[in-house]
Amino acid sequence: MAGGTGTIGRATVATLVARGHEVVCLVRPRPGKQAASRPNSEPKHRAPADQVRGVGLPAGVEVRFCEITDPVSLREQGLRNERFDAIVSCLASRTGEPRDAWAIDHQANLSLLQQGKAAGATQMVLLSAICVQRPRLAFQQAKLAFEAALTDSGLTYSIVRATAFFKSLSGQIERVRQGKPYLLFGDGRLTACKPISDRDLAGYLADCLDDATLQNRILPIGGPGPAITPLEQGEFLFDLLGREPRFKQVPVALIKSIAAALGAAGKVIPPLAVKAELARIGHYYATESMLVLDPATGRYDADATPETGQDTLFEYYRRVVEGADTVERGEHAVF
Repeated sequence: MAGGTGTIGRATVATLVARGHEVVCLVRPRPGKQAASRPNSEPKHRAPADQVRGVGLPAGVEVRFCEITDPVSLREQGLRNERFDAIVSCLASRTGEPRDAWAIDHQANLSLLQQGKAAGATQMVLLSAICVQRPRLAFQQAKLAFEAALTDSGLTYSIVRATAFFKSLSGQIERVRQGKPYLLFGDGRLTACKPISDRDLAGYLADCLDDATLQNRILPIGGPGPAITPLEQGEFLFDLLGREPRFKQVPVALIKSIAAALGAAGKVIPPLAVKAELARIGHYYATESMLVLDPATGRYDADATPETGQDTLFEYYRRVVEGADTVERGEHAVF
């Protein structure tokens, strides 16, 4: 398992363990943790319990610290010349900027595929993203390049293109709670998605290991219920908090102009090129739905977007407001 310390990854590891799988989780080294990664360690050595807790993984998981972007470290400290049945990857670049995207979404996954195949693995489950259907950004191109490598690898594969995550749609809960207006791109109806929870997506990824109908396929997937627009998300939050709705519209053209200006400046000042890509990412998500794209019409189709699980975004909002759940967004923060 790679990418097991992210929010989706942790949920997936927990699900795999609960279903009886023996899970080895590859984690990037941290200060004081490298000792557990030495290639001459006993094959069945498990990292001490405090180290497992330190990376947020459940008991019963074997944690191995290695540098996932270094093929030598991956082979010697991660796989340790042992045999594995399957690879599960929830790896994703933190920012989506080009260098990070090609290093993680493509190259790290490619190294994992090659090393895992050499270790006897016959199957790989990959968490990708539904936005690669209309690729306009570097991280989407990197994901697609690895998807192609996986489908050509000879391994049994499942490429899971998930729609929006709950954490990615929760950045304005605190704004609304503080009495601030809910920010909308355009009129708030430009895009829609079928949000999926960590738990439901984790269950779907685990299903791919055993369900033949989910193998050797590209699998777009969303959560249960109808597609939801940003306007509907805001309206629900105000109603949940018992407040009069207040919205502030952000012109989509403004984001596009910022991206263009940063892109031009980035030709002279390289760090601004990265900021330009981040602005382009913001513009993309402000204008593109996270639903299945109909290639014949060029439109997003909510009815054609498969669903799984039971958790809904609005119930998650309710739990967060009541203090029964928390928002952990990390690099997914927008507002």
